[in-house]
Amino acid sequence: MKYAPLLLLLLLTACGSDKTAEPVETAAPAPPPSPDEVRLNLAQEKAAGVETGGFVWKNMTSDVQANGVIDVPPQSMAAISAIMGGYVQSVAVLPGQRIAKGGTVAVLRHPDYIQLQQQYLQSKARVQFLTQELDRQKILDAEDVGAKRKLQQARADYASEQATLRATTAQLRLLGVPMARLNRGDITPSVALTSPIGGYVKSVSINPGQYVNPQDVLVEVVDRSDLHLELQVFERDIARVKIGQRILFKIPSRGSDEDLTARIFLVGKAFNDGPQRTVSVHAHLEPERDDVLPGQYVAAHIQTAGRRQSTLPEDAVVQAGEFSYVFTQTKPGTYRRYRVQTGPSENGDVALTLLDTGADTTRFVRHGAYFLDAELKKGQEEEE
Repeated sequence: MKYAPLLLLLLLTACGSDKTAEPVETAAPAPPPSPDEVRLNLAQEKAAGVETGGFVWKNMTSDVQANGVIDVPPQSMAAISAIMGGYVQSVAVLPGQRIAKGGTVAVLRHPDYIQLQQQYLQSKARVQFLTQELDRQKILDAEDVGAKRKLQQARADYASEQATLRATTAQLRLLGVPMARLNRGDITPSVALTSPIGGYVKSVSINPGQYVNPQDVLVEVVDRSDLHLELQVFERDIARVKIGQRILFKIPSRGSDEDLTARIFLVGKAFNDGPQRTVSVHAHLEPERDDVLPGQYVAAHIQTAGRRQSTLPEDAVVQAGEFSYVFTQTKPGTYRRYRVQTGPSENGDVALTLLDTGADTTRFVRHGAYFLDAELKKGQEEEE
């Protein structure tokens, strides 16, 4: 019994040595924030005017891009030349000047004009004589007095001179000689060069005293009443282009982003010459405009047949580098961006195709995306 206290002490010591320490619980580390995620408090959301919602399905048109020029049809352009060579006596117009159909653009003179008028008057007088001679031979033949050969000769001479007179008359009319004055015996050494169409003078390439040949273009006139677009559409796109389609185009030289409109009235049926296989497409301006010029370069978008596509407002899409992004709400106060491919835009909406999976398509940020993008970039800069 005297060893009982000692045994009790050893037993208690052994029991104390078998007791194991309980593990201490520690909090798990928070996951690092995603580089595509941004958090806002209620005040920030209210200030940004963040609104969420889903896609809106719309029938969106797709565009065919084409380049071309403002043009006029061939019948609305006139290259004025001299019928016969001559010297320029005077010039009546300047580039940009309005001229009516039949208006005088220049006056030419040459001795040949005088000689041609002389031939006309001589031929006219000879026809009168041969007419009388033919009548006499007909009377003699009827009375069986004259020879048949003389009647036949008179008919031949009359017909030949008539042909000469008609040809000379046609030449003088082409030349622009006033026939009424000439028939009164008034020979003029000069003729007026007139415009066959009404319009505006495009160019004047003559001056007084200059000799001009029939093949020289002296004055060009353009009728602006039928201005239209002439576009070049590539082979891969031409099957989508139809008559009646609407065109939006810009004129870079105007220095304005204003969209002008036109509508297709003619699609070419053959490829143009050259290494690039293109087809000409013509479109009328809508409405007609007087502030554009023939020859101006245009960049156009042909609106072809549309299809139903998912859309969001244009201010819901943010451009960052080479990609476009939209934001979606993952939970209250937390937003994540996703890559998208943009399509045609119309009336403030743009067609979208998601490139990243996992987005909640019912909670897209429709307004306030640019604020979220700014906050995301600010957070990334702070981390750096």
